[in-house]
Amino acid sequence: MSKRKTKPPAPTRPDNIDTPTTLALTAEAVIEVIAAEGEEDSATLPRFRMVAYTGTPMRIAGWRFPVVIDLAGLAIPSQSRPIRFSHDASAGVGHTDAIRVDDGQLVATGVISRDTATAREVVVSSKNGFPWQASVGASIDEFEFVKDRQTAIVNGREFAGPLNVVRKSTLSEISFVDLGADGQTSATVAAAADKTNSQSEEETSMSTQQNTDGVGAAHQDDEHDRLDSKQQTPITAADPVKEMRAAVASETERINQIRQLCAGRHPDIEAKAIREGWDKTRCELEVLRAKRPAAPAIHVPDKTVNARVLEAACLLTGRVDKVEAMVDDQSLDVATTRFRGGIGLQELLLEAAWANGYTGRNFRDSRAVLRYAFNPTLEAGFSTVDIGGILSNVANKFLLDGFFSVERTWRNITAVRNVSDFKTVTSYRLVGKDQYEQVAPGGELKHGTLGEEKYENKADTYGLLLSIDRRDIINDDLNAITTVPRKLGRGSGLKINDVFWSTFLANSTFFKAANNNYITGASTALSIDGLTEGEVAFMDQVDGDGKPIGVMPAILLVPTALSATGSQLFKSMELRDTTASTKYPVSNPHQGKFRVEVSRYLSNAQYTGNSPKAWYLLAEATDLPVIEVAFLNGQESPTIETAEADFNTLGVQMRGYHDFGVALQDPRGGVKAKGEA
Repeated sequence: MSKRKTKPPAPTRPDNIDTPTTLALTAEAVIEVIAAEGEEDSATLPRFRMVAYTGTPMRIAGWRFPVVIDLAGLAIPSQSRPIRFSHDASAGVGHTDAIRVDDGQLVATGVISRDTATAREVVVSSKNGFPWQASVGASIDEFEFVKDRQTAIVNGREFAGPLNVVRKSTLSEISFVDLGADGQTSATVAAAADKTNSQSEEETSMSTQQNTDGVGAAHQDDEHDRLDSKQQTPITAADPVKEMRAAVASETERINQIRQLCAGRHPDIEAKAIREGWDKTRCELEVLRAKRPAAPAIHVPDKTVNARVLEAACLLTGRVDKVEAMVDDQSLDVATTRFRGGIGLQELLLEAAWANGYTGRNFRDSRAVLRYAFNPTLEAGFSTVDIGGILSNVANKFLLDGFFSVERTWRNITAVRNVSDFKTVTSYRLVGKDQYEQVAPGGELKHGTLGEEKYENKADTYGLLLSIDRRDIINDDLNAITTVPRKLGRGSGLKINDVFWSTFLANSTFFKAANNNYITGASTALSIDGLTEGEVAFMDQVDGDGKPIGVMPAILLVPTALSATGSQLFKSMELRDTTASTKYPVSNPHQGKFRVEVSRYLSNAQYTGNSPKAWYLLAEATDLPVIEVAFLNGQESPTIETAEADFNTLGVQMRGYHDFGVALQDPRGGVKAKGEA
């Protein structure tokens, strides 16, 4: 795990890197309204107690990964910090008188000491049971990025990456918020203590003032202290009918004023003003704005270089076919205009590093460029450029080119299984007396008997790691990110062929006379007669009860030496033999019957069981497979990942891996012909 000092995060431009940024972290807040101890006619300013931060990771706008503040590195300038509403300096609520870290949480207590409408709303809403939440404003002094599959211990707990850990920060203020970013947080509100004096709660809040000792226990002024309850004027009940008439008259007058101002020319403003309760002044202002002549609209296209633009530039430089189908039109247009001559590897890495907070103007400090390019959250919390993701997306296009460039005959003769883990999976094929029986009078059906034949398979991981070293970067060779993934893709295609055909050709105990799926002798050479013999052997296959299996042969699998003969048997309508016996067959009984598949692996000397003369007659894999390939999570193509190289390597690393397994299945799904005596 690396740790380094950083400057506060900036939006995306390197020249704004010194712009201060605060974190807004939502946590629990508990607000209590407590009366002061003492005389019954005394009053108190409302006090609060909140769990301002729970010490857990938070989702913050502009940060790709969660953020957790290390409370051990949180500097608290003073115990008296301002309390605001939604981090608005003009919406003051009060101040704290005690802030402490308690059991991995930031706890604050204080008093609602500001005489503002916002403060009164907080008090009244809390008494009504509104669940306030808290949000901490803190400036970032130092933090580290915890990568995937790494962990960090913060606030006495262990958290797994990817994660941003703010190791040093300074508390600036705490705010009440009605809804925080963290939907799991909650707040509870205690009931207010009873007031014994006859003042309204709003009058009490407005008439109290803060003690000079800063603790927040406030008292009524001297005039109210001397006021006896007997001297207070009794409150008389208002006439509800009179109040209702006055309200209706006031509303009617407001609506008439709005209609006069709009004069039928601005129906939208009129409806909105009436609906939202605008006064005459606001409505008049909106009407004046609507009368201003409209300036011609100017549409400026977005020319920002982002991750999609850089990906499009790489694909254009690599001359990928049909690139317009892979990226959006705007990104393609910006990439074409900005990088007309093609983007180099250095320029690609620099663009990503600049977007992520790098302030250098060249590639001299290559290690710093790589560090910024592959860590988008180090400096710029608002960055959207992840060079690792860009390279992985681009490399994946070339990976597939390499993967599909090798022979894929195996895919045409195998069954495919989707597995969710690396455990051995078992397939059960039901055989037995599964024919219908005649129903006796009374309609009673007889029970059939089923046997079980099982076949196993399991997936394993195959992979390779290749690097784009410092020489490729210094040489500004973008071809490196096209050549390396192609090699990784080709390597995966070769490996799956190697595993598949090694399993298929090691079939001496699978294709054998005892299984009635192996024929030998000179008559089995691939010809009309030999193919007829193989077809008969296949059609004579029986199930466990000795009855026909009911599956038809469909595939003729041959080595390269028999490719021409196999094609003739499949396509030609007429075959002639001009030997000494002068046979002239005028028709080909196997024309169009069996699809021909050719593999160079069948006769390769590196594989046990190879032969240039042996051939196979197989059923369709969907009917009765002789071999099966299992892919983890159904991923039939390899996966490629890109990252900054390890500390002892200068460059970029790419790794490709593929999870699959191969196993023979049902021997009755095919027949092998030796093709010779």
